[in-house]
Amino acid sequence: MGQGFFGYNPPKFVTDAAKEALDKVDCNQYSPTKGRPRLKKAIAKAYSPLFARDINPETEVTITTGANEGILSALMGFIEAGDEVIVLEPFFDQYISNIQMTGGVIRYVPLHPPKNGATEVSSAGDWSINIAEVEKAITPQTKMIILNTPHNPVGKIFSKSELQAIGDLCVKHNIIILSDEVYDRLPFTPFTRIATLSPEIAAQTLTVGSAGKNFHCTGWRVGYLLGPANLIYYVAAAHTRICFSTVSPLQEAAAVGFEKADELGFWEQSRKDMLGKVERFCAVFEELGLPYSKPEGGYFVLANFARVKLPEDYEFPAHVAERPRDFKLAWFLIMELGVAAIPPTEFYTNENMWMAEDYLRFAICKEDEVLEGAKERLRGLRKYMS
Repeated sequence: MGQGFFGYNPPKFVTDAAKEALDKVDCNQYSPTKGRPRLKKAIAKAYSPLFARDINPETEVTITTGANEGILSALMGFIEAGDEVIVLEPFFDQYISNIQMTGGVIRYVPLHPPKNGATEVSSAGDWSINIAEVEKAITPQTKMIILNTPHNPVGKIFSKSELQAIGDLCVKHNIIILSDEVYDRLPFTPFTRIATLSPEIAAQTLTVGSAGKNFHCTGWRVGYLLGPANLIYYVAAAHTRICFSTVSPLQEAAAVGFEKADELGFWEQSRKDMLGKVERFCAVFEELGLPYSKPEGGYFVLANFARVKLPEDYEFPAHVAERPRDFKLAWFLIMELGVAAIPPTEFYTNENMWMAEDYLRFAICKEDEVLEGAKERLRGLRKYMS
């Protein structure tokens, strides 16, 4: 329940395509650095209706070795030493090291947890962003802002009004928007893509996607970026220097995935299945009276453990004892209950980690029997609750 990888295989039509690709000569050799033409065309066709415009597969799509390498390529393509990047916290931890590798300077803006988060079940959408704080973080050196929607670890889908306000600021100050939308096929509430809000915002937006997240195969490391040709050009150039090209047979299989997903009803079934897992797993928090943030998308759940009282005489190893309370909670759950979760203060700066020290993040993209087993073990918390 800790790391966000799937506990089950990709759909058969995708794995069959991967097996077939291994028998094709060209699929066992280098692919073009910007990606296999079939995959770029399939992505352009799949996303053109979602962006309400025709996406050019040759100039407005580039394939990367996972979404994370795509983010690194975008940063390498645009950020130079001293340039500033705004990051919202909690953040996907890879953002930080990727920015640091370019010599960029990070400016943090927090999402504020719901005021009743420790006492009541709330929506992940209640984690709020203060637009005035975003504007305050902008300086003449600001080059980029990274967004993540649906959000990891919160599960928040940024509202249209929030995205519009951020987009308007970026247009005003000529800031590139790097929109990490790798969970875009798992929305449980209306999902707005920032690049669709206006031509001006679209002109400054790079959208990040993940075939691994879409088709339940995170180990395949097939990502992609969509955006205007003048921005994609520099992402592709950086990708060429980082790893040259992405695994050929898995690109081919991902192409088949995008070609067939709609006709097979895969996207909707995947979304329904994941929402069912959210409801199945969160039932144990309802049962225990533990508040949690209902995710609006993705496959992570944040639960608040303020009511759980750790034994005062419990002996934590030194490397855990010196960390915030959520690390102690995570250690305790592993050692005493056999359930792994991620301490979300790891996704915060020291200044703001107090916001998350009572929370734990659970990845629910697992088989139902695993979720049921975890629920049964978590019931052991009753004796530690006030």
